[in-house]
Amino acid sequence: MSRPSPFRVGFVTGATPDKWARAWRERRREPLDLVPLLESEQEHGVRDGDLDMALVRLPVDRDNLHCIGLYAEVPVVIAGAEHFVAVADTVALADLADEQLVRPHASGWRPDAEQLDWPPMSEKDAIETVAAGTGIVIVPMSIARLHQRKDIVQRPVTDLDPTQIALIWLLDRDAEDTQAFVGVVRGRSANSSR
Repeated sequence: MSRPSPFRVGFVTGATPDKWARAWRERRREPLDLVPLLESEQEHGVRDGDLDMALVRLPVDRDNLHCIGLYAEVPVVIAGAEHFVAVADTVALADLADEQLVRPHASGWRPDAEQLDWPPMSEKDAIETVAAGTGIVIVPMSIARLHQRKDIVQRPVTDLDPTQIALIWLLDRDAEDTQAFVGVVRGRSANSSR
């Protein structure tokens, strides 16, 4: 008897698929492959059929996709440990108006200060740049926790909307296994129906 093909679910950095993967593996015979994704490529694997579903950070182009919002992520500013934000509990965008942003924020917010032309960089590279004492970066808290270091601080930004993690899949990919995974992320028991 041949082993069933794996069900493939992509996930962006900071997304947390582990509890859903455990529930899937307890309930299903077919294996589950979790595939790390870059945020810049989060839709591609689903659209080209390489992935069955993906945990993505919104916004995405929802054309021809199912999309279920799962949870919100608090935006945080990351700065060097000696930066003025280290003494605050939270920060507003106005507090950051004169700062150098080393990586664009998804919201499009930019400080008032003249910005250097930074090359594109990953979250990890941006945090390393900030740790070296240059500028700030704003990322979801999950990313900040993933790259936590002793030479940086993170503080919630009170006037930025949270980012959203969502589950996406193609409209025409609505098979039983897809609905089973939707059930897992929605907390349905193994015996409940849709």
